[in-house]
Amino acid sequence: MDEKWINNSVELTGALGGRPLLSHVSRDEAYYVFPLCVQRLSGVSDAINIMARGSLMEQVAPRALPKITVGGELRSFNNKTGFGSRLVITLFARTLALGEGEDANQVILRGVLCKPPNLRRTPMGREICDLMLAISRRYGRSDYLPCIAWGQNAVEASSWSVGMAIEVTGRIQSRKYIKLENGMSVEKTAFEVSVITQRSI
Repeated sequence: MDEKWINNSVELTGALGGRPLLSHVSRDEAYYVFPLCVQRLSGVSDAINIMARGSLMEQVAPRALPKITVGGELRSFNNKTGFGSRLVITLFARTLALGEGEDANQVILRGVLCKPPNLRRTPMGREICDLMLAISRRYGRSDYLPCIAWGQNAVEASSWSVGMAIEVTGRIQSRKYIKLENGMSVEKTAFEVSVITQRSI
């Protein structure tokens, strides 16, 4: 598809997790948001927020479909309201179609490392490395997308420096965590790309 941005490509197949809700109107076009539930091999499902133009939604009437395939790109938004997650991640839909077969979750990102890698270990001793990629978008804008590498990938990524150009493939996943707010424990959800393959470019 001509509109597809080569630095940021995502394809998901999953089940509609809720009815589409109006997000906003821009240049006389309505945009809607809905959750897509994509199952992992482990059986756990990730509910990923999809944003789509109203004209695209009309082509498939997603509420009537048992399964949907969405193609597009990951977008980030810095939420300054003080409510919810500070970094909001959504999939901006370029294509919507009837989904068939198994659930799918494929991400390809090409960007620049914009923070020093953070290598840590799980309580079981497995290496994890947190990465933040800046992905160029059209019109001079960028999306800032968190990624997480595991095992040998994590060890390799920990040696990378800010400014390196990186390509990763993987899957977008959700993670629950607890944050203290005004002395109270609040459960929040973070989204990140779990890295399967990686290389400097």
